[in-house]
Parts: sequence; C-alpha cells; structure tokens
Amino acid sequence: MNASTSTPVLKVDRVSLGYGPLQVVFDVSLEVRQGELVGLVGGNGSGKSTILRAASGMIHPMSGHIYFAGERVDKLPPHKLARRGLAHVPMGRQLFPNLSVHENLLLGASQVNPRDRRAGLLEKVYDLFPDLSALQKRAAASLSGGQQQMVAIGRALMLDPVMLVMDEPSLGLSPLYVTQMMKAIRAVADTGLPVLLVEQNIKKVLQFSDRAYVLENGRLVLEGPSAKLEGDPLIRKAYLGL
Repeated sequence: MNASTSTPVLKVDRVSLGYGPLQVVFDVSLEVRQGELVGLVGGNGSGKSTILRAASGMIHPMSGHIYFAGERVDKLPPHKLARRGLAHVPMGRQLFPNLSVHENLLLGASQVNPRDRRAGLLEKVYDLFPDLSALQKRAAASLSGGQQQMVAIGRALMLDPVMLVMDEPSLGLSPLYVTQMMKAIRAVADTGLPVLLVEQNIKKVLQFSDRAYVLENGRLVLEGPSAKLEGDPLIRKAYLGL
C-alpha cells in the first residue's frame, strides 16, 4: 500500500492537551499511515508523551479530535482502544518483574483467542527477538534493560495490533542496544504495521524512520521526510550538534 495516499491509521487533528488547567500541547496535527515508522521527537517537556497518552485514550483533548482506523476515538478509554488494535509500549517498560519472559508475553495476548493463534504470535515475537527465546523462563527482573525493552515490545505485539505507539524505548539503554532496538522497530514497520515512535534520540529516529514531527514547548515546529529533516540546518544545529 502506498503510504502517501492511504487513509491514515492514526490521525491527530488540531489537538490541544493539558492536565487540569495546565495546557502543554497546542493545536498539534499528525498522521501515521499503513507501514510507516513515524517519529515524534523533541526535548524533555515538549509534549511528546502527552500526545501519546491522548492517542491511547489515557487523557482526552481540550480541543481537536483523534481518529483511529477512520473512526473518531478521542472519547474512548484505553481498554476500548486496545480492543480495536492500538497497542501502547509504555515508557519504563512496566513489566511484571517476578513473572517469566514467557508469562509477561502471554499477558499481552489476554484478548487473543484461540490458543493456537497465541502460539503463532509467540513464534513471531521470538523470531523478531531471538535472544528472548533462550530467556523465556527467566524472570523479567533478571534481564538487562535492553532485554526488558524487547519483552515490552513483544508483549504489545502479542495483542496482534493494528498499530503500535511507543514511548521512549531507548531510554536507559546502551548505544549498542539502542541501535538494535531501532532495527527491530524498523523491522516491525516493514511488516506493514504502522508505528508512532516518541523519542528524545532524534539522530537515531531520523536514521530509521520514514517521517518525523518535531515538537518544541508543545508546538509543532517541523515535519517532513526523515531524510530531509536530517539535512535541515535547524535540526543539525539544535539537535544533532553539527
């Protein structure tokens, strides 16, 4: 499918967001289409995670609308969006530390039946993250940060989602694991599953994503193809140190 002409899987339309009386996002619009890996980047406090929380139904817009798979969803709670196929990989991974890798993954498939379908999803996760296959009986707490992030992504994929939204998956990881993680996320998008990736690591996001949106102080300041943004003088000076 041509991502440039297909209907957006996720559309955020002139959305403003806040917490109580405090507004932190101002009139932001973005789209993610089938098979795209789209970055939402910016510094701390720019509003990236707030937008992701709104897309997942954790907070509701002060104004504007959110559409998922062609339907308006900005008043739906998270569990109803999950049932529609929107899988959220949270910041900090939020695994069950005393459960095994296998058990954490199966929790992601709580809404998936029958069992043979779960087995097929598990096989796909272990194909994407071969390290986890050998670690499946290990408690999540005993894993490295990079391995735990693999479990968090795998758990989301066990929902058999229509789309993934991911909040800072590289947080706290070594440079080697960051590259490995970005390659895995790129591989997920290349299967046709759209991904919205929130990150501070702008260099890596622009290297692996198709398009990106840049936020500053809750406002959209740049957007476009990632290859083009890599060469933008503002990006190179403010974010890439070039």
